[in-house]
Amino acid sequence: MPAVSNGHYYDRGGNVCVIGAGASGLLATKNLLEHGFGVDCYERDTGVGGLWNWRHDRSPVYANLHLISSKSTTQIPDFPMPDWWPDYPHHRQVLSYLDRYADHFELRPHIWFGTEVVRAQPVPGDPAGRWDVTTRTTGGGTERTHRYAAVVVANGHHWSPAMPEYEGMAEFGGELIHASAFNDPATLRGRRVLVVGAGNTGCDVAVEAAQRAKSCWHSSRRGYHYLPKYLLGRPLDQLHELLRAARLPVRMRQWVIHRALRFSVGDLRRFGLPRPDHRVGETHPIVNSLLVYYLGHGLITPVPEVARFQAESVVLTNGEQIEPDLVVLATGYAPRFDFLDAELLGVDESGRPHLPLNLFGRHPTLAVAGLLQPESGLFGLVHWQTVAVARWLRLRQREPGRAGAVWSQLIGQVDRRLSDARPRSSARHWFQVSRGRYLRTLEGTLKELARS
Repeated sequence: MPAVSNGHYYDRGGNVCVIGAGASGLLATKNLLEHGFGVDCYERDTGVGGLWNWRHDRSPVYANLHLISSKSTTQIPDFPMPDWWPDYPHHRQVLSYLDRYADHFELRPHIWFGTEVVRAQPVPGDPAGRWDVTTRTTGGGTERTHRYAAVVVANGHHWSPAMPEYEGMAEFGGELIHASAFNDPATLRGRRVLVVGAGNTGCDVAVEAAQRAKSCWHSSRRGYHYLPKYLLGRPLDQLHELLRAARLPVRMRQWVIHRALRFSVGDLRRFGLPRPDHRVGETHPIVNSLLVYYLGHGLITPVPEVARFQAESVVLTNGEQIEPDLVVLATGYAPRFDFLDAELLGVDESGRPHLPLNLFGRHPTLAVAGLLQPESGLFGLVHWQTVAVARWLRLRQREPGRAGAVWSQLIGQVDRRLSDARPRSSARHWFQVSRGRYLRTLEGTLKELARS
């Protein structure tokens, strides 16, 4: 519908505002449209894809990156990936997949490219729960405010680097970058590289350095389970799905994976790695078949946590000093929602949002799509998330009385455990969910919404 101006804002009537045209924003736009809503999707960059759009400045994708979840658990339920694709597609294939999704469902006419949201505020005292959303052209330009029936945030949580603070960092004479700035493995050639961080990105960068750098140290704070991409002849996440389908208890599934790792990988301490202090599933899985391979060939040297930096060296917590000329900080990302007031997301002192189902905001017409860290692919989970959002918004319109009762149930699910194994409390695990448990929980919500 055309925007109607009253001098202060452009009224978009019953339209929903979607912020971001990455995978989550595309899924939200498509499912809202299918449920009869008008949608305006704002994307700061010039194309769809979000973090998978490696051409743009906020993308953390580097040249050799592949999925760490297999295509069968990553693909969107009503838009499968091609059968002839490999089990673990390359990032260019993922971007082409999202491009084709946008074209297949004719989403581009609903996306405002090169436009960023600078502010989103609920209209004070409005019983309909409408929002004033202020936008401007990326990089500057005149601000405009539009009024919407609801807002779905889909700006991602892997674009704002979480930078650690170590003593002496400012005096360090070598090059120091966050992993988000690493995009070409050729830059590692002939360098003495220290990779800080043992998550999936840190392991990937260490493997790239093992193949190109003069030397590579890999620093981690604790021991982890390094899972191969294939286990017992199947992609790892497919094995998880088979064990879950067999209705094995969590501890039994963990026992099976531990036994398989013992026979396929062995005791990680023989490679110089610390012993994991947790069971599989209690931290976000690190899926990398090559890390142990290069450790075994002496091309990656595991070292403990960094204590401090000096002008020409890095001091480790065991007192050892190393002399890298490039330090890559693979220390993760912080969720940022600069255009929203923190209380709308239940953000605590540490910066962690607390949302029912990691989905619904603290305002009934606000949702955040894709704020999940599953042990498998994300797209399928976000598909059902955004179906739930669309059905919830429709219920508010048609049965406001019953919607109030449903909302009370949803708010009561803040901080509900959504992972089979109890995850660690670190920021890296704020959004950790188990695929099966989360889908079952969403199914219950969808059934409740369908009772009308």
